Amino acid sequence: MRKPIIAGNWKMNKTVKEAVELINELKPLVAKSKPEVVVCVPYTDLWAVKEAIAGSKIKLGAENVAWADNGAFTGEISADMLLEIGVEYVIIGHSERRQYFGETDQSVNARAKQALKKGLKPIICVGETLTEREKNKTKKVLKKQVVEGFKDFTAEDFANIVIAYEPVWAIGTGKTATAEDANKTIGYIRSLVKKIWGSEVAKALRIQYGGSMKPTNAKELMAMRNIDGGLIGGAALKATDFAGIVNYKNN
Repeated sequence: MRKPIIAGNWKMNKTVKEAVELINELKPLVAKSKPEVVVCVPYTDLWAVKEAIAGSKIKLGAENVAWADNGAFTGEISADMLLEIGVEYVIIGHSERRQYFGETDQSVNARAKQALKKGLKPIICVGETLTEREKNKTKKVLKKQVVEGFKDFTAEDFANIVIAYEPVWAIGTGKTATAEDANKTIGYIRSLVKKIWGSEVAKALRIQYGGSMKPTNAKELMAMRNIDGGLIGGAALKATDFAGIVNYKNN
């Protein structure tokens, strides 16, 4: 059985003070959580959040990682820097990184390889835009992102990888794919992995849904056979909302 994983992506939100307040409010709400719980926070919040989550079930994640060990890469953060703080997970290839900061399948591949080499667990994002969806290019886009973004990965690598399917048209818009649609699309991603890396890898791989999951729809989405968790944006910024998703079985 794949252990569900609910990860919050705070994006560019929360000062250190606000981050600690949110974690302190969240901790008792998820103390008995069944899924794995991760908070992926801005770099400036990492150290304070690491201290705030000490002794809890919450795990620490970052929102990106550099492809290089070190060097003249102004504004980038290395895997070693993250590991020293205690980061376990890292988001790579989020649609906002692709849209606003020029990330490509190739740069996603390089960052993910570096994360794996260093011992970080990448949450690798894939997904189509509204235009691509309307032109029936969803499968074509996802296939390219998996084939090129995961190039040269080994079957063993997937033990430490999470995929997040994020229909770009559903991020922060309030729109959500139906549970059946999300399950079908994630099933297609799983079939791609099966074809390239084998059925055992595909069967064990955790794939999240990342398109406006909320406390009101989490239970329905999580009941789907192929959906193993959520990559949560806006709802992760409110302790009660995020906890409501984590504790979806109680809804």
